[in-house]
Formats: sequence, structure tokens, C-alpha cells
Amino acid sequence: MEDRLITLYKLQLIDDQLDELESLRGDLPVNVRDLEMKIANLRSSVTEKNEEKDESTRKREANVVEMERLLENQKRYKAQLYSVRNNKEYDALTKSIDQAEDEIKKKEMENDSLMEREKMLQEELDGIQPTLDDLEKELKEKETDLKHIVKSSEREESKIREERGKLEANVKKPDLSRYLQIRKAKNGRAVVTIRRNACSGCHNVIPSQRQLDIRKKEKLFFCDSCGRIIIPAELADAAS
Repeated sequence: MEDRLITLYKLQLIDDQLDELESLRGDLPVNVRDLEMKIANLRSSVTEKNEEKDESTRKREANVVEMERLLENQKRYKAQLYSVRNNKEYDALTKSIDQAEDEIKKKEMENDSLMEREKMLQEELDGIQPTLDDLEKELKEKETDLKHIVKSSEREESKIREERGKLEANVKKPDLSRYLQIRKAKNGRAVVTIRRNACSGCHNVIPSQRQLDIRKKEKLFFCDSCGRIIIPAELADAAS
């Protein structure tokens, strides 16, 4: 059991070192992720607006082709007015001419609306681009800063992680699972010691009898207040 406790405490010490290296990076990793997300969202918006604009252009062009066809029909119908043989034929032709005229007006109105929408989309795109350029520039700068920081501690971190891997392999799965759960819930600190008769994690006093039980090192003990794993101070000193 003593070896289990020592191994867990050593794992905590190594994770403390990794946390310290991580803290040197400050908010840069979070800032980089936030910028990447903002840029991705803006690029997605640009793509959507360009697709809508292109679709509108295609629709206008199709309308122009259709209007040309309708105009040709009108000319043909008007020419046929001079060769009608009765009122019925005349009425049918004039009706077709009027219908073509109505369709042409609808297409023209639709094209005016489409052009207005395309203009609005272009204005929005023109407004997005400077923001996107600024964000990409900022991202590049922060990525460069982060790479410098990571590179400066790369060897040290690699060595620590290698040592951590060896230690973790010696930790029983239930112990490791509990350790990781507590570490996640308690801001990285999963294993603590008794200091001045109290838990060094939450500083709540530990009853004397419980302190004696903990010092026997016969099983894992958890703080009744914060839930962290508690080991005797002398064991922690030996592990350090």
C-alpha cells in the first residue's frame, strides 16, 4: 500500500510540473482556439453569402434568357395579328401578348429584387473581409508566440511526459480513475498531505484518530471535506 501511495503522490508531482509548463502559455491556447473558431465562422458566412450571390446571378441570367424568349414570342404574336381571320384568333393572340408582357414585368421585378439582394450581400462581404484579415493576422501572431513558448519547453515536457507514462503504468486502474476524477474536479490537485493537522488541499482540520489511521498507510483515505486523496506528510517528503 505504501508503494501505491508513493506512486500516486509522484504522479501528482509530475502533473504539477506539467501544469506549471501549461501555465507558462497563459491564455494563448484558449485565445488561439477562440480565434480559429471566429475565423471558421466568418469563412463559413462568406461561403454562404457567395453561394447565395452566385445563385442569384444564375437566376437573373436565366430570367434574362426567359425574357428574351417572351419578347420573341410577343413579336411573333404581334406579326400574326395582321393575318387573323376572325375575332376569336385576334382575342387569342392579344391574350398571349398580354400574358407575355405580364411575365416579362414579373421577371424584371424579380431581377430588380435579386440585384438589390446581391448588392446587399456584396456590402456584407466587403464588411466581413477586413475583420477576417485582422483576425487571421492576430491568429498568426498568437500562433507564433505559442510555438516559441512550446518550443522552449519542448524537451523538458517530453522528458516529463515520458516519466509520467512509466509511473502511470504502475498505478492500479481504480486508483488512476479516482485520481483523474479528483484532479479534474479540484483544479489539478488530487493528492494532498496532512499539514498542521489539516488537509493541505482545503485546510479543514482532520480528527486525530483519522490522522493516526492515515499514518498507518494501510489504505487510501479521502478528505471528508474536499474528497482529495490524503497521504502522511512524511510519506510525501520521502517521495519528493
